[in-house]
Amino acid sequence: MVDDGSTDGTADRAEELNLPGVTVIRQVNQGKPAALNTGIRRARHDVLVLLDGDTIFEPDTIGQLVQPFADTGVGAVSGNAKVGNRQGLLGRWQHLEYCAGSNLDRQILHGLRCIPTVPGAVGAFRKAAITDVGGVSDDTLAEDTDLTMAVTRAGWRVAYRPQAKAWTEAPVTVRGLFRQRYRWSYGTFQAMWKHRGALIENGPMGRFGLIYLLAFHLLLPLLAPVMDLYVMYGFLVADAPLAAIVWTVFLLIQTASAGYALRLDGESLKPLWAYPLQQIVYRQLMYAVVIQSLITALHGTQLRWMSVRRTGRLLDAPGGTVHVT
Repeated sequence: MVDDGSTDGTADRAEELNLPGVTVIRQVNQGKPAALNTGIRRARHDVLVLLDGDTIFEPDTIGQLVQPFADTGVGAVSGNAKVGNRQGLLGRWQHLEYCAGSNLDRQILHGLRCIPTVPGAVGAFRKAAITDVGGVSDDTLAEDTDLTMAVTRAGWRVAYRPQAKAWTEAPVTVRGLFRQRYRWSYGTFQAMWKHRGALIENGPMGRFGLIYLLAFHLLLPLLAPVMDLYVMYGFLVADAPLAAIVWTVFLLIQTASAGYALRLDGESLKPLWAYPLQQIVYRQLMYAVVIQSLITALHGTQLRWMSVRRTGRLLDAPGGTVHVT
């Protein structure tokens, strides 16, 4: 456990527990990449499992997470990050986004061997792969995406293990959500630019990974608002009811896809009632995040790390309410 200059007393509590096999390492605040590198240097084994401080693993998560390393060509494995605090509309929307977006995408990208991100909440790396790329870089605000892309470009395969579940706390306010996604989006753009050389390499990251990020993390969020406005104009102004019909059919297809993703992830279909509203309201917020991130990047402004307030309660984690300290 690496204490990167924390001021909330967590490291003291961890030491007081005196748990076998747990070592607390303290350092002056240097940022998350430096903290990860400190832990990696101290680790003695060939396979390293990394997790964030606000994440809870299920009893078999680590066992599931390391299975793909039986293949000596695998350098990293992504686990299945799940929203633990799903109460309220905002929590349900983020739960749907994690299942119907991130986790479903990883299943597809796993087949194409071009997963761009092993999430910091639940991931494992072969130590040799991290050594190959020079450790965790602090060049971007998305150190997990940067590291994953570097590992893939170094010739290692990145796998996805959906059975390796981890419960994490999602932001509980719109402001907190915007700050988190703003950092993620900006960091992803930084990583894409840093690894743009992959486009001229004969590797899966250039053939598929960067194209996927460009299409679904930049172009689609920029073009989708224009499409929404076009539908509204056609329906309300141009007297073209077909526009609304096409949009409704598209929404039904998206909802069915989200239901399929929930089933693949072993989740209940009950939250699907919130999905149509998510596409109308929540999606607009994500558009604003991408647009602001792009403007910030084009201006050359250096965005700082923005922390999100945590409540420390995961109501839907295994065993009921869990308080994270």
